[in-house]
Amino acid sequence: MVVPYEGQSYAALKRRCRQNGSLFEDLLFPASDQSLFYQRNRIGNVVWKRPQELSSDPHLFVNGISAHDLHQGQLGNCWFVAACSSLASREALWQKVIPDWKDQEWDKENPDSYAGIFHFQFWRFGQWVDVVIDDRLPTVNGQLVYCHSNDNNEFWSALVEKAYAKMYGCYEALDGGNTADALVDFTGGICEPMDLIENGYKDDEEKRNELFERVLKVHSRGGLISCSIRAVTAEDMEAKLSSGLVKGHAYAVTDIRRVRLGHGLLAYFKSDKLNMIRMRNPWGQREWNGPWSDSSEEWKKVSKGERESMGVTVQDDGEFWMTFDDFVTNFTDLILCRLINTSYLSLHKTWEEAVLRGSWRRHDDPLRNRAGGCANNKQTYLQNPQYVFDVKKPKDEILICLQQKDRRATLKEGQGENLAIGFNIERVELNRTYRMHAVQQKVGGSVYINARSVFLRIELAEGRYVIIPTTFDPGLEGEFLLRVFADVSTDCKELTVDGPRKTCWSGMCGYPSLVTQVHVVQADGLTGQDSGGVSDPYVIIRCEGEKVRSPVFENTCSPNFNTKGLFYRKKANRPVSIEIYNRNVLKDGFLGQVTLPAEEGKIQQTFHLKDKGDRNENDLPGTITLVLETSSVLTSI
Repeated sequence: MVVPYEGQSYAALKRRCRQNGSLFEDLLFPASDQSLFYQRNRIGNVVWKRPQELSSDPHLFVNGISAHDLHQGQLGNCWFVAACSSLASREALWQKVIPDWKDQEWDKENPDSYAGIFHFQFWRFGQWVDVVIDDRLPTVNGQLVYCHSNDNNEFWSALVEKAYAKMYGCYEALDGGNTADALVDFTGGICEPMDLIENGYKDDEEKRNELFERVLKVHSRGGLISCSIRAVTAEDMEAKLSSGLVKGHAYAVTDIRRVRLGHGLLAYFKSDKLNMIRMRNPWGQREWNGPWSDSSEEWKKVSKGERESMGVTVQDDGEFWMTFDDFVTNFTDLILCRLINTSYLSLHKTWEEAVLRGSWRRHDDPLRNRAGGCANNKQTYLQNPQYVFDVKKPKDEILICLQQKDRRATLKEGQGENLAIGFNIERVELNRTYRMHAVQQKVGGSVYINARSVFLRIELAEGRYVIIPTTFDPGLEGEFLLRVFADVSTDCKELTVDGPRKTCWSGMCGYPSLVTQVHVVQADGLTGQDSGGVSDPYVIIRCEGEKVRSPVFENTCSPNFNTKGLFYRKKANRPVSIEIYNRNVLKDGFLGQVTLPAEEGKIQQTFHLKDKGDRNENDLPGTITLVLETSSVLTSI
């Protein structure tokens, strides 16, 4: 579903212009300085011109669409241009951003049908929006000021840039930005930023090869990729290095492949292949001049047919190849924009997606405050929004993306700074249905950064978890979008209630007076009931008719259960029992139990396992380590 931006319907506006015989003029993004700058005019006298005034034969595309069509203009938006270069190499993606492009193209046979109106689609905060613009473009001395094509008759890049600038408020709002944001806006995917220095890829060949496989997979499955060399100081920004590369500058990755070395039939039977990557500088010039640069001797090692299939050209067009090893040595940052496949009809891995909208909001009541800041703020941290999800496999790779509502469009009002955001993941009780009131067990989390989105890829064991998205500082307000991807459905949802609610039936049926958390840490020395002297144990925690069962731990007599249950108790005199069983095909075998009164306070102790029923005085082999915490304050755990 696509939503019209600012309520402007492309079809209705175009129809009206045709009926009136006029060219569209967009009153929401007028041909004036207010659409160019949010501070002051920096480039002098700007004249807005339509493509027909700049070319006798204007087109959206000339000879198709290509990464070579784009050249950065008088605006520091290499991040956007690099993303466009990546987009241009993916037909399925650019046809989404530039919808029904054939109908938008100039029609020589029917010139009166042209209405000076275009529309483009971008993914914004969980939905696709359709942005309408007129075709008036800013020029100085008869030349386009900003993004433009190699061919003076081609205008798709300038028009897409204008629609993007409209969405952000003005062109100047695009000066300086994050390529990851544009990649997400073009695809609806999720971006994983990677620090090539911190993760040690340069000095670890095995890690480097694993990274190549990951990058190759993202590319082969239609994802978009960008890279850069980090600028540490202001002087470093766009500093030109002796290698031909530029610091603080976004490059588009346009291809990645294993290149076969050698000539003739021998090349097909030899196993020598080189991991290589191709990039493009948005300036349309200034290339890498090291090994495997356009005219280097290394290309003699590759057959003519292989070079042609790779599209190797010897010209200063901003596009160049290098080995993946050289890439990791020279570049510091990599952005992988994955297109998450949720279609069951695909041959590739299908992900289950959960999308939840939320907000950080201040309130004087601690139980209603939802702007608690990061974990450093111990008194307020758990007042943030909380989202529970289940991992239903013994191990599952989970992708989590937290995105805040973009503030770039409010730059004119001085409110364009992103909040520093992040999230933590806590492993919680298997039966938790109410909000957390005490920190449990942190198992992972994102960095905190003032970026539009933060991302984490993590492998988690079977169990229940809570995501706590936060701003770094408490008391800050904003909206966010949380996306969770897993191999099987996680049933992710927000925890909104603090504890059991009193109802009209509470007087008759009773209301909890205690809350007890049972943490089964581990067991040791269990009876080995299976062949090989081991068992497949699992634990069941029982309290007042409710039970929590752990996953099965295979082939062990000393399972690290790390299983929790949470119980709101109406009958304080009823004990808690913890039972261990061995999974069998026909009937599970009993391994031992412990029965304990749950009194107020906290205990951590190791107990000998007992038999059950009338024989519960008898010890059985093995011990179990437990932590029990009980409180009369139902919002304490």
